[in-house]
Amino acid sequence: MTTTQSNLAGLSRYIFRVPRWYASLALSLTLAALTGIVAFDSAYPLDDAWRGVFFVGLPTVAASLLTVPVDRALGGRLTNDRASLLALVCELLIIAVLLVAGLLSGLLGFTQEFVLDALLVALAAVFALRLLVILAVSNRHPLRAMIPASIQTVAAAVLLFVYSGTLYYLQVGGPFLQTFFARPEHTALELQYSIYPFDFVLLGVTCLVHATAALVFLAIVDRPWRSSLDVSVLDFIQGFIGHLAEDSRELEGFFENIGEEAVVPVTVLSFRRPEGEEKARFVLPMIHPGPMGDIGGGNLPVQLAEATDALSFAPHATAGHDFNLVTEREVDRVCAAADRALQQLEYTDTATPGVRAAEGDATLTGHAFGDDTLLVNSFSPTCADDVEYAVGLAAASEARASGLDDVLLVDAHNCNDGLEGGDLGHVVPGSRRSFDLLAGAGRIGKRLASLDQRPLRLGTAWDGTPWGPQEGIGPLGVRVAVLEAGDDLTAYVLVDGNNMEPGLREQLLGSLDGVDTAEVMTSDTHVVNTVDAENQVGADLPEDELIDLVQSLVDSAIDDLEPVEAGMATERTEVTVFGNDRTETLASHANAMVPMATGLAAASVVGVLAISILIFLIAENLPL
Repeated sequence: MTTTQSNLAGLSRYIFRVPRWYASLALSLTLAALTGIVAFDSAYPLDDAWRGVFFVGLPTVAASLLTVPVDRALGGRLTNDRASLLALVCELLIIAVLLVAGLLSGLLGFTQEFVLDALLVALAAVFALRLLVILAVSNRHPLRAMIPASIQTVAAAVLLFVYSGTLYYLQVGGPFLQTFFARPEHTALELQYSIYPFDFVLLGVTCLVHATAALVFLAIVDRPWRSSLDVSVLDFIQGFIGHLAEDSRELEGFFENIGEEAVVPVTVLSFRRPEGEEKARFVLPMIHPGPMGDIGGGNLPVQLAEATDALSFAPHATAGHDFNLVTEREVDRVCAAADRALQQLEYTDTATPGVRAAEGDATLTGHAFGDDTLLVNSFSPTCADDVEYAVGLAAASEARASGLDDVLLVDAHNCNDGLEGGDLGHVVPGSRRSFDLLAGAGRIGKRLASLDQRPLRLGTAWDGTPWGPQEGIGPLGVRVAVLEAGDDLTAYVLVDGNNMEPGLREQLLGSLDGVDTAEVMTSDTHVVNTVDAENQVGADLPEDELIDLVQSLVDSAIDDLEPVEAGMATERTEVTVFGNDRTETLASHANAMVPMATGLAAASVVGVLAISILIFLIAENLPL
């Protein structure tokens, strides 16, 4: 993961779970009642609270209850929870404007008309804010989005019209209209005859100015996305919020639009008992288990485990975020390729002892089964993250140069110091560590090809652990495979998590006394990253308890040792992934969007307020 990609992952901190609609509605009514008690001055506080609920809370209630059906009728996807929260935020905006206007009026001696003008500007701002949010999370069509966006402003305007006596200025209508639509005597807001029909024209003009500013703001923010990725930022926002806030799958549609076709190898190492029953299976598709949660291949280890009755091991391949699957459907192609590979397996009942080779920062551990080999690479104790796809292919080729056939090359992904700093350990072509890996793969390949092979036995153990994504552990928990070739014991420990805290791998290896060689791997599952962008194994769980659990599982796996046959094969499949440099482009755009949008929004607010003030100043001097 690069620095820009880590910053993209960090955007999840801006996401929160939307409260239930009735909670937002209850809070809005409570705030409206408190506002009434502060704003009104009658002899009965309950009467003041009721007036606050009526004049401040009623438009919020209307927006909470009516926005969703209107939006859905126009093709939108707004939920009740989001609509109520949006109405509450807009109510807070109105209250804040009224309080500031009232304070300025008291300090500077402004008239009631100043407060009413401020209220009209606030209602226009509410319309623009609602339009922005509805465009971002629900309805992409601006004209359609304006209808549900206007509900709260229209409801407040109707109340002002009815309870200010505006109808009397129009001198239209008979007793019926004046009875129901001209009721200034029923309010204590001092609005009687203080709002003129032209004020509603000003409200409409101000709403038009605010809405135009909102649409221009979106067009400016959206332009880089359309020119570079040919997609809209609104698609990304809708999918990102929908997934993290409500577990929707909208984000996959966005990724599918930017995806590219890629051919990836899928390597399977199967262990079966002599009678033919499969005991354990290593499956390594050269894709990255991302981007997040269960979107795309984020939950790939679990899906591969569900495809077999044997104990499944799905460690991390040598691939970065450019090889994220765009949709969960793509996993079916990976599983189909694994099934094809299984049909081609040629089994052997012998293997070499476990071998370890070090070159620079790279440490490789592996076995050969006939002409095939399992290799696990770790850069620990130095910190590293993903190994680039091209580097992994080149390293596997180096290992095969000694006469080996299929190579299952695992990135142990077991030491990283989080998302801080400019260098996050991404192993790219041309880097020093990429050459360490290539040289190490060539060296260990030669050693494995030259060793005699001995009868093979395998023992396995698994524990779901008491921890979950909050502690950085995925649903597959911890899995252990112990290989015995002759009198040599080697343990492979797989933790269903996304990388490890520095030093934890060494503590785990140091605690394993019953084996000659061992390596610890993580699956890089991205299920844990909906909790925290850098939710590594060991950061939020007791390390001593994990060490004890791993030692116990290794002991259980040793007790489970029995003769097996091993077979390995590789199949290629075509899948849709993010594509070359697409992840970096997406990350850079998303990271730039936050500060750019913040500055642009601030400038837009200042500009719109200046124009609104100018409109009202001009209106005061018109001969009306």
